[in-house]
Amino acid sequence: MGAGGPMRGWQRALMLLLVQVVFPGQVTASEALRIVTLAPNLTELVYAAGAGEQLVGTVAYSDFPAAAAKLPRIGDAFRFDYEALRLLRPDLILAWGSGNPRSAIDRLRAQGYRVEEFEARSLDDIAAQVERIGALAGSAAEAERVATEFRRAIRELRAAYQGRAALRVFYQVSAQPYFTVSGQHVIDELIGLCGGRNVFAHLTAVAPAVSLESIILADPQVIVAPVVTPDDQQWQQDWQRWQNVSAVRNRALQNVSADFLSRSTTRMLQGGRQLCAALDEARQNYGQ
Repeated sequence: MGAGGPMRGWQRALMLLLVQVVFPGQVTASEALRIVTLAPNLTELVYAAGAGEQLVGTVAYSDFPAAAAKLPRIGDAFRFDYEALRLLRPDLILAWGSGNPRSAIDRLRAQGYRVEEFEARSLDDIAAQVERIGALAGSAAEAERVATEFRRAIRELRAAYQGRAALRVFYQVSAQPYFTVSGQHVIDELIGLCGGRNVFAHLTAVAPAVSLESIILADPQVIVAPVVTPDDQQWQQDWQRWQNVSAVRNRALQNVSADFLSRSTTRMLQGGRQLCAALDEARQNYGQ
């Protein structure tokens, strides 16, 4: 290597090893960490924790922030290319506890990879995951700053909507078949924070399938659906035949951004603000 020239990978590794010998304790393993994520939400959280530069690979649909789109793919959240993963030489793999196949996580560990599992069932879990990733990746200070700001903003949003008139809410993840969220999903917490009551909170599955009949019987006052394009009205048109449902009869069918609410990341704060505003708009239709 010429003076001032770029340092190659093997040269950096040798330098780190020498420094660790001469100055023990001054270089941590996190400085050379190579991270692979097995779900798009985990990719976002790594960037939020200030460790995006240490990401060397991820899975399909990891598209935020923009830098994530340039990362090598090793499959999707359910099927992995183990040879492609091996070539990335990860020091740490971040797995989605309830989303990635358990057999795949076990196989990765059996192959000698360090795998850390993550699962968010509450808003505070999201902040805690940012902090945990920061601790693993050596970016704890930035991660703590982001997590603290997220918690503060959520407290402010909760306080702003405290005392609002309660509304029965059906959160429509998809139709044909209909999928929604139960009380075990972080979106349920957002609904409650905004003054809503999730009509399917009692179900045991995190994201259960529900029948049209059960939705009509629950008679939601608001139906909320995450959409990719803000002006998507097709799903609302599909509901017009069911004028006996309060939400349809009172024109309380509300769009929110799928980008903000489909993944358990810090962007759920933006999604929560949208959701709260949507419920407030519905309250106006009910004269509340």
